[in-house]
Amino acid sequence: MRLFIRLFSFLLLLSALTVSARVVRVEIASHQDVLNGKTFGEAGAYERLTGRIYFSLPVANPHNQPIVDLNNAVNLKNGEVEFSATFMALRPKDSHKGNGTLLLENPNRGRSRIVAVVDGGDWDAAHDAGDAWLLRNGFTVVSLGWQWDASGDDALRLDAPVAKENGKIITGLLRGDFMLTKETPEVPLGHLILGAIGGSEYPVAAPDDPRNTLTVRDSRESTRTVIPRSEWQFAHTVDGKLTPSNRHLHLSGGFQAGKIYEYVYAVADPVVAGGGFAVVRDFAAYAKHAPDAITPAARVYGEGISQNGRFLRDFLYQGFNADEEGRIALDGVLAHVAGAGRGSFNYRFAQPSRDAQPTSAVFFPTDIFPFTDQPEKDPVTGESGGLLDRAAADKVLPKIFFSNTSFEYWGRVAALIHTTADGKQDMPISGNVRIYHFTGHQHFPGPFPPARGQDYLAGQQRQSALPIRCFWRAMIANMDAWVRNGTLPPASSYPKISDGTLVPLGAYAFPKIPGVNQPHEASAAYRLDYGPRWHEGILSIQPPKVGEAFPLLVPQVDADGNERDGVRLPEITVPLGTYASWNLRDPSIGAPDQRVAFEISYIPFAKTAAEREKSADPRKSIEERYAGHDDYMSRFTKATGELVQQRWILPEDREAVIQRGEQEWIEATK
Repeated sequence: MRLFIRLFSFLLLLSALTVSARVVRVEIASHQDVLNGKTFGEAGAYERLTGRIYFSLPVANPHNQPIVDLNNAVNLKNGEVEFSATFMALRPKDSHKGNGTLLLENPNRGRSRIVAVVDGGDWDAAHDAGDAWLLRNGFTVVSLGWQWDASGDDALRLDAPVAKENGKIITGLLRGDFMLTKETPEVPLGHLILGAIGGSEYPVAAPDDPRNTLTVRDSRESTRTVIPRSEWQFAHTVDGKLTPSNRHLHLSGGFQAGKIYEYVYAVADPVVAGGGFAVVRDFAAYAKHAPDAITPAARVYGEGISQNGRFLRDFLYQGFNADEEGRIALDGVLAHVAGAGRGSFNYRFAQPSRDAQPTSAVFFPTDIFPFTDQPEKDPVTGESGGLLDRAAADKVLPKIFFSNTSFEYWGRVAALIHTTADGKQDMPISGNVRIYHFTGHQHFPGPFPPARGQDYLAGQQRQSALPIRCFWRAMIANMDAWVRNGTLPPASSYPKISDGTLVPLGAYAFPKIPGVNQPHEASAAYRLDYGPRWHEGILSIQPPKVGEAFPLLVPQVDADGNERDGVRLPEITVPLGTYASWNLRDPSIGAPDQRVAFEISYIPFAKTAAEREKSADPRKSIEERYAGHDDYMSRFTKATGELVQQRWILPEDREAVIQRGEQEWIEATK
């Protein structure tokens, strides 16, 4: 009897652990050794798993109640709603040889990137693991689908139920916008990002609904012109014949390049998209607490780049870092190039792919108050709050890195994360937060040697090719040391009002470089109104009412046009050119006075004094700055050493950074 009681108690405990983690089952689709069993340092061999994970969310649990329409899910059964998500995992074959840390990526529009960014190989190490820094250091990596509308058969995504209210179909209005680079007769409905669909759209529910509209304008703040309904239709050309389609938009005469087109149409059957937050939360809890977890971990860090970083900011704001038992889910958060953004992640008819680019995805619920980690007050509306209020109240504050590049200060209002809402003062930041500005970098690195972008990235200047890999490795190592044993990471480094490195746009002092056009604007955040229930997650006004903009501040520059603040690679402190924080669109794609999304500019120095004088370039030439190759490399090497000492770069990456400096000298002086 005692044996039976002990066995019964053990089974109850095991059941409780599994239920508390809310992962109800895992289906493994593939299970393979990484690179045929190759060993990676002390971590040994790795294996790759892919498959699907099933989650069950009790509606009554207070930690699930922020999910919009969860109680309306069509598959609600016994008080719970089931979701599932596809995943990819890289784990040590012997879990005891790992370092106990799991890097949990919520993939960008269904595409995993962190392994390729950090290690330089394939996204899943299938054929090429690069130099395998993550694997050699024993990290487990999981990329978990969270986005219901991620496009493409190979995308990692969330499978979420639709919602019905008291059994009745829910309807609403949806909005999309785009700017093309060439004339096109028709476009697919969905978020066009770099010419591809980042997120599919709800199909048209009522093609003849009088609320369906199409407008055109020249820029974000320009007046919309309504295109007559007789000139456009929901249709797609198939075998040369125009056929009705609930997923395409056709315009007689074609859509022109360099114009913002915006459509609004009636939709039905919203997906319970906010379940994506719970999926990430519950997988972290499962990895740390379930005895049968496929990727057991002592620590879990949420990692997100761009859209993923905005997801993590919203995840924290909406209170999802406490699991269903009230325990901390993510011990650390690395939110990169998210700017001040959150996103359309937990709304009725959510559109997770929509961001806030200079000429598309305009006036979506992305850059919305509050912006700072500590509570702030909006002087216009009187609203107050902070990004971490819920996490602080629940006592589940993680360690956080908010890192941005030069682009985000012009394109994603990054200054709002560390200034007061009136734009007059620097805002104090929490002790568990670090804010890093990676000077001279763009949203993602351009090619080396520096070149102008093509098609949707066609700019008037070359792109910045500064690599981000060394900073990523150092951030991950610093985060791990901070969470694991309390070793403080480098102090925050970002532009400030108090020292004049953060200024209003009108005070921006970029040098007059011959042949370089300067922008007349930068992206701002606006006070938006989507209707009386939009703070409950229900948007009834499309497009929204646009109120007053928040103050716009950008990093100040030196005489060369390089930003004066932040974490600066030797390419900035020992420069061969200017890294301007913007890049205007090439005239060939239209709207040449508007900025290219994601890019900044690389504008090389003249090689000689004579060349500089001939062009009237105000910046000193390379010849006037350096005595020659050896002088330049001596300074570059010293600057690299300082970054290593300050822990912005790992010692093992020092030589790679110096070798890159050598290549840049050769390219700049050839």
